[in-house]
Amino acid sequence: MSTTSERDPAKPRPRPGRGRAEATDASVAAASPENAAREPASPRAVDAGGPSGGRAHPAAHGAGLIGLAVGALGVVFGDIGTSPLYALQTVFALEGHAVKPTPGDVYGVISLVFWSITLVVSLKYLVFVLRADNDGEGGVMALAALARQMTAGGPRLIAASLLLAIVGASLFYGDSVITPAISVLSAMEGLEVAEPSLNHAVLPIGIAVVVILFLVQRFGTHRVGKFFGPTMLLWFVVLAATGLPEIASHPGILRALSPSYIVSFVADHPYLAFISLSAVVLAITGAEALYADMGHFGRKPIRRAWFLLAFPCLTLNYLGQGALVLHDKAATSSPFFLLGPHWARIPLVILATLATVIASQAVISGAYSVSRQAMRLGLLPHLTIRQTSTRESGQIYVPAVNWLLFGGVLVLMLSFQSSSKLAAAYGLADVGVFVTTTSLFLVVSAMIWKWPRWRVIAFGAGFGSIELAYLSANITKIPSGGWLPLGIAIVLVVGMTTWEAGRRIVTHRRKELEGPLQQFVDELRGRDLPRVPGTAVFPHPTKETTPLALRANVEFNHVLHEHVVVMSVRPQNVPHVPPDQQIDVDELKHTDDGIVHVAVNFGFQDEQDVPGALRRATGMSDELDVDPDKALYFLSRLSIQRGDKDGMARWRKRLFIGLAHNAASPAAGFCLPEERTVVMGAHLEL
Repeated sequence: MSTTSERDPAKPRPRPGRGRAEATDASVAAASPENAAREPASPRAVDAGGPSGGRAHPAAHGAGLIGLAVGALGVVFGDIGTSPLYALQTVFALEGHAVKPTPGDVYGVISLVFWSITLVVSLKYLVFVLRADNDGEGGVMALAALARQMTAGGPRLIAASLLLAIVGASLFYGDSVITPAISVLSAMEGLEVAEPSLNHAVLPIGIAVVVILFLVQRFGTHRVGKFFGPTMLLWFVVLAATGLPEIASHPGILRALSPSYIVSFVADHPYLAFISLSAVVLAITGAEALYADMGHFGRKPIRRAWFLLAFPCLTLNYLGQGALVLHDKAATSSPFFLLGPHWARIPLVILATLATVIASQAVISGAYSVSRQAMRLGLLPHLTIRQTSTRESGQIYVPAVNWLLFGGVLVLMLSFQSSSKLAAAYGLADVGVFVTTTSLFLVVSAMIWKWPRWRVIAFGAGFGSIELAYLSANITKIPSGGWLPLGIAIVLVVGMTTWEAGRRIVTHRRKELEGPLQQFVDELRGRDLPRVPGTAVFPHPTKETTPLALRANVEFNHVLHEHVVVMSVRPQNVPHVPPDQQIDVDELKHTDDGIVHVAVNFGFQDEQDVPGALRRATGMSDELDVDPDKALYFLSRLSIQRGDKDGMARWRKRLFIGLAHNAASPAAGFCLPEERTVVMGAHLEL
């Protein structure tokens, strides 16, 4: 941001050696819950057994469900759709190939895979969890927003829900780093099956694919989905086509669909069955990305794509792999690629590479959605968010998240270098997210939808017991790689809780500095301040408090502009707000003092053009008889300094100040003219 002047009249500069960060108060305040109302509408939950009148997701309008379902295949189902590449291969490699290619073991494993997909993905997520949305958005943060703003369970339950969301989101970020690395590497390793002499090219080609993937993110999931959708459609058809011949040749594999083989497997090999769960869970990784990506396409397209195509094709492929392993024991080394004929293996590698790129897209898109919701809940600092679709509010691009994920993926690929090594780190994060989602869903269903107690208990006992079994099995992987997602999650939990705690302290102290706006306006009437010609505009999150820049201008310069406009931007969850509905004017009790508050309602696709809004507001009130082309814009900035006050540990204060320093400034997003923008502020001790 460029400014014509920059003043800090409130206090002297901090002494050298003290931690300090400067951020516009909008960058700190924008993440606070009290300002979440300025984001799209208040959250609501939609459920067949819950409140009626929930709006349809915006993606359900203006585009056919079939087109959206195909697009959903390209963004939402990539992760879970590529699980056949490595899930069964990992199962048979466990504990030095302890799971044998015998009928009992194979039927038991295939049955575990099928019923895991059926219960966790089809029933829990597609039937139940997708009903809980926060203005169309899904994921653990959506559930946390509902629990935080709607429960009647008291502050402790709300705090517990928020902590669960932080843990779930942090684990999801950990998964978002691992998924692109293991998915792309597993596809590239198909080259070794087709042509062993190409093993040296696996890692370089994989890295090149990842670089391209992250570079194209800025074009948006809407455009990417148009390409990925048909590709993923072909992928699922190939999954079914490669599995069907083996099923036809060995129809006995269909017996694995019976859950009785799970019982037999557990009874005959209890420890082996328990350990197998740590790899079987790889077949359902991506279920949380499916929920987190709901904002990109909507509930109906995702459900139709899953039940009509993705689920049947996945089932056929897993059955085909099981049949292959039964009659070809050596196929356990790479059952997916060996399922296809020899002539098709190179084309299969190419298609698998495209599919794994799509798998990465699913979690990347989900990470964008989770990040935006975390900002709204006050768990992350203000990040630059770019809207990439003209119709769907959920289709966004977050540059900071994109490049952090990119760096993490590259480090993992260069460190582990193979999917088999990464498999030990994969799965734990997903199961952790499953458990937190189930816990938050129970809060929403009990407190908001008012489910009867027996139904809540049945849901929790049924799905909770399944997911806790998976979690217990994956804990055994911590020494061999499971520490990686846990480490990422711990770092993020510390960061989010630090930002949330620091933001509350800063917001409280900022309000003390600002004071009520109406009281400040009333006091000005009793002061004989010189009025200088011109218009001063003060962008500010709310009309409840006084912009620090306005207070500083009065208290230190002892002047007031002839026209003073406090302007608040309020994003709405619709693509465009008609011009005649954008502006709300409040004269703040007095019609003759030249001080007015203007609230501007923008759609998610509208450019947040504050000067343009001032131009439209001109003449709507006698106090708005201004020249918008000569107006000056005053931004309030807090200079946050580490102090000795209680409330946070010293190291957490340093961390908070660092995060605040890197928060995005709203100046560019508000289209403020450089030559007429002034930054003023005050120091605040943390």
